[in-house]
Amino acid sequence: MNLPAAELALGSLSGSLVGFTLGLIGGGGSVLAVPLMVYLVGVGNPHVAIGTSAVAVAVNAAANLVNHARSGHVKWPCALIFAAAGMVGALAGSTLGKMVDGQKLLLLFALVMIVIGLLMLRKRGTDSQLDVRLSRRNLLPLLAFGLGTGTLSGFFGIGGGFLIVPALMFATGMPILSAIGSSLVSVTTFGLTTAANYALSGLVDWTLAGIFLVAGIAGGLAGARLAARLSATRGTLNKVFATMVFAVAAYMIYRSLLAMSGSGQS
Repeated sequence: MNLPAAELALGSLSGSLVGFTLGLIGGGGSVLAVPLMVYLVGVGNPHVAIGTSAVAVAVNAAANLVNHARSGHVKWPCALIFAAAGMVGALAGSTLGKMVDGQKLLLLFALVMIVIGLLMLRKRGTDSQLDVRLSRRNLLPLLAFGLGTGTLSGFFGIGGGFLIVPALMFATGMPILSAIGSSLVSVTTFGLTTAANYALSGLVDWTLAGIFLVAGIAGGLAGARLAARLSATRGTLNKVFATMVFAVAAYMIYRSLLAMSGSGQS
């Protein structure tokens, strides 16, 4: 697909925004990828938008993961168990997502955005265990939460960082910075699983995915560098971003209901 100059610019802008947010607050930005592709870039098929965004989100998350891993923020045993269980869920969720009507999927997606926005506004607890290890006590919670978040991630084509971070903290008691770093293992894994499933059905626009990747990696590196400096104001950043998510979700609900009512009358 040869994108016109305007779509190329809009795709680059969208990708850099998604990557920057992933690097800055450890998630959340990926939830904007699908609405940006559909309503800003102009991707007509919602399933293509989901499949394409899954590719971009996975690689963006992998780039951010490298930065967090170098800083020692990844609890690898817990992260890998969580991600392994989530792969199974992501495969099941993405298979189910392909069967759902595109407009209905966007409507459900918008409702999930509202939930994610509420999670952003929630204060995360400060009590944590610095030396978190994989154990019999946290193994089952990691498997259960991994499976659940992976299913949602695959169904909606989102990274799921704002679901994964609190899930890791609840299951293991790890500090928030470790949860953010560890969550990127799952975001990468879930995204790759979803992308592969959609690609097998021809539902990935590789040109647009490449644009998102290049712009997203650059944005992600900038966001990760800024994250440490702005750690004291992360709560404010979450509130601002949550407000934007609510606004986008409301617009998606309006457009989806309008499209479904129009198709019902025809």
